[in-house]
Amino acid sequence: MSEPGNLVHTIQIPLRWADQDANGHANNTVYFRLFEEARVTWLASENMGRKTGDIGPIIVTTSATFLKELNYPATLEVKTYAGKVGNTSLETWHDVVDATTGAKYAEGYAKIVWFDYSKRTSVPVPDKLRAKGIA
Repeated sequence: MSEPGNLVHTIQIPLRWADQDANGHANNTVYFRLFEEARVTWLASENMGRKTGDIGPIIVTTSATFLKELNYPATLEVKTYAGKVGNTSLETWHDVVDATTGAKYAEGYAKIVWFDYSKRTSVPVPDKLRAKGIA
């Protein structure tokens, strides 16, 4: 993992045949879908996965570092870490590893901002998520 954080969620995801590109390895966009799936299932497990009324999460920054070629078949474990918490944002980090061998394929990052969709402005991170991160 690139930055410190608290492990908050782990999910196993099988790589699909269709996730490969013409070069026979997972396309770079697949990693962002893995990060998204991990983030969405984590937030859903906290009952924060969808906007409640007009309030909910949005992603303002995301990135990936590709460490090792990923080929089908594979079962992946995506670990999600809650990092630095700001007033309206929470940094998250992801590790994508082989569920059997532990080999690390990628690291990811996403900055989540809590957002009021009706007012079109950011709002404070809910206390429940604030407690998961690092102040």
